[in-house]
Amino acid sequence: DLRLIGNFKDQWRSVTVPFSTFSFSIDKNIKKVGFGLLAFHDQVGDGKLSTLELQGNVSYNLKLSPDSTHNLRGGLNIGMNHRQVNWNSFYFDSQFNGYIFDAALPSNESIQTDRKTNLSIGAGVLYEWVKNPRLKLNIGISAFNLNRPNQGFYNEIIKRDVRYNGFLKATIAIKPMIDVIPSIQFSSQGTYQELVLGSSVKHYLPSKTFVYRAVYAGLWMRNKDASMLTLGYDHQDLFVGLSYDINLSKLLPASN
Repeated sequence: DLRLIGNFKDQWRSVTVPFSTFSFSIDKNIKKVGFGLLAFHDQVGDGKLSTLELQGNVSYNLKLSPDSTHNLRGGLNIGMNHRQVNWNSFYFDSQFNGYIFDAALPSNESIQTDRKTNLSIGAGVLYEWVKNPRLKLNIGISAFNLNRPNQGFYNEIIKRDVRYNGFLKATIAIKPMIDVIPSIQFSSQGTYQELVLGSSVKHYLPSKTFVYRAVYAGLWMRNKDASMLTLGYDHQDLFVGLSYDINLSKLLPASN
């Protein structure tokens, strides 16, 4: 009835200034309606470009069959996006006096603002087929930034591209104590595309005290970029997980 999720990500530590991301969400269902709140903070690069996002979500569950085998869920997402950059952290050619770098010299850059706040809107739909808790299928599609908010820091209007996402995820019992959970996800935003596919294996741990426990191990591939190893553990209503990316892209010589 109530779910709390916290997520921390640290990446590119060996290449440049580490990219640090944190998110927290809470959601709850009341009968057929689901409500959720999400907070997201990200800070990247030498200019400490930070993003703070607060999102509100609402969904509705439509039962397509009396026994809840088939379900259709629609959702709406509305969020506030705030971005800020520290221009003083950058170095410009005009601040080199011919001998050394002098931070007191003007940058000669026409900087209008160091922060931007806008509203974003998203929507999605999910189909769920459930034969039993260990045999089920989810198919979802969604789109974000439908209103194409202006993300430019200058007077020029730069509209954020709509991001489209689609995924398919299944749970299949292959042995009395083992499930496989394969999935595939595709995202597209402007000229950028991402394809992630792989699977995790879930092993139920025996318990004489009727305490539910399970462990997970997974291998995933992000096309032309990285492979990901995942580990997880269930204990009653608690799940903890860890993942690690292994870079396989052209950046490999720098990322080591």
